[in-house]
Amino acid sequence: MQQNSDIIISDTSCLIILDKINELELLMKTGSKVFVTPIILKEFGKSLPYWISVLAPENSHYQQILEMDLDEGEASAIALSLEMKNPILMLDELKGRKVAEKLNLRYSGTFGLILRAKQIGLISSVKPILEKIKSTNFRFDEKLFEKVLEQAGE
Repeated sequence: MQQNSDIIISDTSCLIILDKINELELLMKTGSKVFVTPIILKEFGKSLPYWISVLAPENSHYQQILEMDLDEGEASAIALSLEMKNPILMLDELKGRKVAEKLNLRYSGTFGLILRAKQIGLISSVKPILEKIKSTNFRFDEKLFEKVLEQAGE
């Protein structure tokens, strides 16, 4: 089992879904450090585990510009990621992912995180975790579910 040295910045949706299915620790196990912004903490609405650090972007101008197209939480996560050295940005919303792509940021969604956890040997199967997500109100395309299973070899 290998610990990844990647810094992860998580948006609210990823925190919420992983918390709902009791898999929040996947963030810690797949990255060396996990950050959220104060806005994301507020949106999450619960206390965070000790291993998630809260950090605000230093340059508020990035966030103000990003808020023209994105919600506050996504904008703050992207703004913070612009200030760090090559973090992985956890975003599930398509609009935020498109902005991250245009800015040449590394990003993933919750399903990508789960797939990565299997690839590095943290979990033996993605299917049970995906099934737990299916039992929540988390919206996703069924084709994505099948694609993740296929990529995981399940």
